[in-house]
Amino acid sequence: MHHPYRNGMPATALQGVVWQKSKHSNSQGACVELARLPDGGVAMRNSRFPDGPALIYTPAEVEALLLGVKDGEFDHLIAE
Repeated sequence: MHHPYRNGMPATALQGVVWQKSKHSNSQGACVELARLPDGGVAMRNSRFPDGPALIYTPAEVEALLLGVKDGEFDHLIAE
């Protein structure tokens, strides 16, 4: 089955997905939410704008990001 997922599509167009945010997200709701897509991809949206655009990633792209995060490659992006 072909799914026409594309970067920038409205997150609301992704029917039947379950959005998940980190337990480390702040209480004001400013967080990133992820959802697994039926084709194995992963969608990402800004929780402050749930009707806004979703970015669509392949499993390999998400794996590379998570491995980089685990290795500390992006620690410099967090303000101290």
